[in-house]
Amino acid sequence: MLFRSTNRIGRIEGIKTRIERLYRETSSDWMSRYYESFMRDSTCATCGGARLNEAALSVRVHGLNIFEATSLSLEEFHKWVNDVQDSLDDTGHQIADMVLREIDSRSQFLIDVGLDYLTLSRYAMTLSGGEAQRIRLATQIGSRLSGVLYVLDEPSIGLHQKDNETLIATLKKMRDLGNTLIVVEHDEETMTSADYLVDIGPGAGVHGGKVVAQGDILTIESAPESLTGDYLSGRKYIPIPLQRRKGNGNCVELLGCKCHNLQSVNVKIPLGKFVVVTGVSGSGKSSLVNETLVRGVEIALSKKKNVQPVECKAIKGLENIDKLIAITQEPIGRTPRSNPATYTGVFEDIRALFAETDEARAKGYDKGRFSFNVSGGRCEKCQGAGVTRVPMSFLPDVYVRCDECQGKRYNEETLSCYYKGKNIFDVLDMRVEEACEFFSSRPQILRKIEMLRDVGLGYIKLGQPATELSGGEAQRVKLATELQRKATGKTLYVLDEPTTGLHTHDVKKLLEVLNAIVDHGDTVLVIEHNLDVIKVADWIIDLGPSGGNRGGKIVATG
Repeated sequence: MLFRSTNRIGRIEGIKTRIERLYRETSSDWMSRYYESFMRDSTCATCGGARLNEAALSVRVHGLNIFEATSLSLEEFHKWVNDVQDSLDDTGHQIADMVLREIDSRSQFLIDVGLDYLTLSRYAMTLSGGEAQRIRLATQIGSRLSGVLYVLDEPSIGLHQKDNETLIATLKKMRDLGNTLIVVEHDEETMTSADYLVDIGPGAGVHGGKVVAQGDILTIESAPESLTGDYLSGRKYIPIPLQRRKGNGNCVELLGCKCHNLQSVNVKIPLGKFVVVTGVSGSGKSSLVNETLVRGVEIALSKKKNVQPVECKAIKGLENIDKLIAITQEPIGRTPRSNPATYTGVFEDIRALFAETDEARAKGYDKGRFSFNVSGGRCEKCQGAGVTRVPMSFLPDVYVRCDECQGKRYNEETLSCYYKGKNIFDVLDMRVEEACEFFSSRPQILRKIEMLRDVGLGYIKLGQPATELSGGEAQRVKLATELQRKATGKTLYVLDEPTTGLHTHDVKKLLEVLNAIVDHGDTVLVIEHNLDVIKVADWIIDLGPSGGNRGGKIVATG
């Protein structure tokens, strides 16, 4: 074998420099997120995270500079503003009264919507969806507009019941100013507080799309077709288990956890049980579970070195876990090319099935022909995506249906192969419930699709683009994928608020799946505010007593 060596003189762009350049130049949101996956934030060594130079930080008001003031929790900040007002002389009042009144009222609005634990310097990207929505609400209350139509999509997401009361009071305050509020919501307390309800159903997907009932709460409760009315009236409910599991006798023990606002807590997590970590918003649930436990287990199982250490003294009992499955609400893919069929692996079996059809065998097609990710059987104009991406400067990319294949992803030759009267596109366009019936004679395919149905996703399409799935749906697709694997008895499943966007009936289905996992000997750990989930747990870890620096403690376990 001959090798030809060449000499090159000049600058060669390194990987780090290339990623930084592409990150600066791209106008695509999903490419920006991809490049960000190679980056890690670190505190500036010069300013210590204050962002300002020494001259700016040397200006102090009532003992604090601007960085120190914005680093206070909103409750402490509001008190500091009042202290500033009290300390001013007559001249100071003439200069600052108007500004201080504005600061005082705006900070009070944020406190009124239950965000008293946040700091003004908190990064927007670290806020939960519920926190961001409440900040926008506080802004609208402050504007004191009337005659406005507000539309809110599940504002209770991520909220503890305590915060829910504050949110509902805020919504009523906006209504009383002369505004109209339309709220899309599953939360029972929000529904019972509403002046008028519109119930859509009776089921999901093709089984829904109708107005089942509308009117006050009593009208919904008495509607025979309303699944929502069944749960509101108590005709249907999620029962409390008669017995709690005893577990397998093992546990994982976290010692001296100090991540974010955790106050050096020690906690035992029993294994072989359904464990729920709960607490008010900002109490430290994610810090304890995602930042400490999950990262600690990942490091132990991967046996990686030179990684950022977990902020706790020790984690004991890791030998009792041989596999970690952390199921987040991150998308299953960032482009329309990803879908439930490809993510769960069932599409591999479906392609193999189409390769066995008479038309495919006569034409010499193998299962690769039915992949939309490689050339051959796919539409080459959209490269199997079914849509073409139009980059938009300063705006998110827009996807439009391919005008050659009309969104079918494949060329005509591939679409001429049929199984039971359906081509490969027709199968991808099927609802999960339809697919269960269609593949009833194919156990290997049926088993994987049934998992999607069992987690409450019977209404989605097998080929539904990942970009169209909500966070809760993406999480359940991941759960269905993991359920295909055999239980080891030493697997730890971690889910972060899996009831997001779920109706009570869907929560009931989800709990049946999670309980089945525990019944097979594995451990399920869930971060959750939903009272129906909390009441069926075998073991509860409650953090608090409040959020921010007034939280981070174990309030109760048992």
